[in-house]
Amino acid sequence: MLRLCGLQFLLLIHSAVWLHLECLSVSGPLKDMDFNVQEGGGPRILHQFTLEPPAVSFRASGEKAGIIDIDPKTGILYINGSLDWETKQVHKLQVESVDESGSRVKGPYAVTIYVEDINDNPPEFNQTEYKGVVRQNSRPGKPFMYVYATDRDDPKTPHAQLSYSILHHFPKYFEEMLFQIDNATGAISPTKTGSYYLDPLKQDTFTLVVSVKDMGGMTTNAFASSVDVVITVMESLWKAPPTIHIKENSTQVHPVNITKVQSNEPDVIYDLFEKEKLPRLPFSVSEDGTIYVTEPLDREEKDMYTFYVVSKDSTGELVEKPLQIQVIVEDINDNPPVCQQDLTVVEVQENEKGGSNIGTVLATDMDEKGSLNSRLRFQIQSQEPQYPSGSLFYIQQDTGTLQLTGPSLSKRDSAKYSLTVLVSDPDFKTICDVEVHVIDINDQIPIFEKSDYDSVTLSENTPVGTVILEIQATDGDEPATGSSLIVYQMKEGDPNNTFIIETDSETNRGFVKINKALDFEAMPVYNLVINATNPEPLVQGVQYNESSLATFKVFVTNVDEPPVFQKPVYKTEVSEDIPVNTLVMTVEAYDPEGDSVRYSLEGDVRKWLRIDSVTGQVYTASLLDREKEEIYSIEVAVSELNNAAQKSKAFLVLQLRDVNDNHPQIATDNPTFFCYPVSGGEKTLIQAIDADELLFYSKFTFSLADEMNARNNWEISKYNATHAYLSPKHGNFEEKVYDVPIILNDNGEPPLENKVNLKVSICKCSTENSCFIEIDRQHSWPTAGQAIGILLGVLLIIGAILAGVFIHMKHKEKKNGKSQPKDAKDNAELNRLA
Repeated sequence: MLRLCGLQFLLLIHSAVWLHLECLSVSGPLKDMDFNVQEGGGPRILHQFTLEPPAVSFRASGEKAGIIDIDPKTGILYINGSLDWETKQVHKLQVESVDESGSRVKGPYAVTIYVEDINDNPPEFNQTEYKGVVRQNSRPGKPFMYVYATDRDDPKTPHAQLSYSILHHFPKYFEEMLFQIDNATGAISPTKTGSYYLDPLKQDTFTLVVSVKDMGGMTTNAFASSVDVVITVMESLWKAPPTIHIKENSTQVHPVNITKVQSNEPDVIYDLFEKEKLPRLPFSVSEDGTIYVTEPLDREEKDMYTFYVVSKDSTGELVEKPLQIQVIVEDINDNPPVCQQDLTVVEVQENEKGGSNIGTVLATDMDEKGSLNSRLRFQIQSQEPQYPSGSLFYIQQDTGTLQLTGPSLSKRDSAKYSLTVLVSDPDFKTICDVEVHVIDINDQIPIFEKSDYDSVTLSENTPVGTVILEIQATDGDEPATGSSLIVYQMKEGDPNNTFIIETDSETNRGFVKINKALDFEAMPVYNLVINATNPEPLVQGVQYNESSLATFKVFVTNVDEPPVFQKPVYKTEVSEDIPVNTLVMTVEAYDPEGDSVRYSLEGDVRKWLRIDSVTGQVYTASLLDREKEEIYSIEVAVSELNNAAQKSKAFLVLQLRDVNDNHPQIATDNPTFFCYPVSGGEKTLIQAIDADELLFYSKFTFSLADEMNARNNWEISKYNATHAYLSPKHGNFEEKVYDVPIILNDNGEPPLENKVNLKVSICKCSTENSCFIEIDRQHSWPTAGQAIGILLGVLLIIGAILAGVFIHMKHKEKKNGKSQPKDAKDNAELNRLA
């Protein structure tokens, strides 16, 4: 600490006096004063108090710490040394002036010296070495240990704001660090890489060099300290168990213990959650991590379960990564074979040879596929009729394939055979019924009634599904069989399947229909060749020939089609402030006949756009305004150049991006007023609004204009992002309307500012605390012209009423007859009205 002896400091004081205290920034009479003095810095003069007669000198007392005092004659308050914030932050003194007899003239006055901290202390760790343990596969970012350091400097300043970091990492196998530290709390945790790669079998110990810096670690002249942190890696207790196998339909008492998990952390809460959204999860987990199956399982309902077990702390946060639990339900033979069809029908042609496969009996078993529980065996138990033999059929026991055992069947012997087939697994048996139909052999080919169906001419806009031709062929095989059913197909001339032929199964009549839209430009003529075949194959030696073929021509005529847009909707986004004549998009259309086209816009009510009629380029025709319309939708039309009637339309949608181009305003929904007389403390809430999109202002700034009256009379204070309080600064207001100039700033990009004169009424208030305005008496009476008009109107109404009454009475008089006297009551009424 720098300190001057008494003689040296006395010379310093006298020098200051001789120089008229030019180096002192402030001098003045004795009064209470506060000083902020940075610690260190050596001797210095703080202030000079001036004497006021009859005072002749000063004296000081209090917390002078041996280095703070006042020169009695000159009144110079000085420090003869260096202050230390860590020793004492505040020094309180009393200063008074005295006369020649030593009696107090003024004071004592309080002089308080606040010592300001400087960064003169390095941070210190509370341990010389730290040791910690981390488990393998620990969750990334979850702390497993902490380091802690302190700094003797002022904790309210950056001098004591500490920042932790890892300087070195031994050993270092990867470019990425295996550990990380929270720079504010000193919490050490694994990184993602560390969580994945930490393995005690590969490396069980790591040493980190952890550094701590003051000044938040943000300056180059910050103090720093470091310490070694030794970390031991231990094997993870948190491991997924191997796949669990459970036999279905178990008769054990449930719940049944199937496995157990254990967390690396103590006092965790275990929970299960599903990978699949099941109606129920037949598993549970206990407090100690034991996992149970809660009910018997059915493999046919679900053969495998996959779910997760998690460990959480008391706040519900995950402690470790979820573990996947997989349960396989093992099969038992608890399902009988099931016939796939109630009745299996097999058709056999008369000429089938012995040993031929004629069909298959299909059956299933819901038990596990590929196991003995689902292995099926087939056996023929009976055949009806047993003519000409009782064993005409054979079934392969493992496949269910039916075969003929002897010579070909004859429809004359029997047209149908009924078989019962026994299907069995190791424990269950089922009967399947089979019918074998003997069918006529296909030895006749279809023959068209005529080989040439001439031609038809169609316009290219003929609807899809239109029948354009009916054709007929006949077949000599047995009716209503696959041998006689005729299938018509386009053999040649229709590469794109433009046509389709449907067959009436009862009459074998064919209907040629349009399957796809015709296109004159793509295919003006079709030379079609139609063939007729049977679903059943022909017998050996018989082949289809020209009798089963027919020809037909289709001529397509051109139709003038309107142009076609490439897209039904053209959409783009532009900023609302783009200049006029800016290209915003290009629309494209073509005419199927290759004619030239022209473009136009329809529905452009704001006249914002124009289009090049030849190129389809759309430009801005005037300035855009998002506040008028954010999404501007119109139609763009395209027509043939030489035939405007051939026209198509598409939508053109312009999404306007907002810019900050509207000045903020004061909302005027409710009048602003204060009740007269103003008593002080009143305030009213005012609101700022802006037509721009919310994106462009996060908050408004309110301030009073730089006018003397405004700032003397009013004050404004922030309430929230869009509102502020306006309040009068005094009570001397007249009962009238004041213009209060307020400057609003929307803090947008760019920021826009607006000066608004807010009308504020000072008015008498009603009991409901609302502004009461007297009606001026001179405006409460009508003018002479108005009075005459009102009088004439009243007279006309009275006249109309009297006329109505007289007509009514006359009518009543005629009705009662001339000889009858008038009703006295009516006369009285007439007299009264007159």
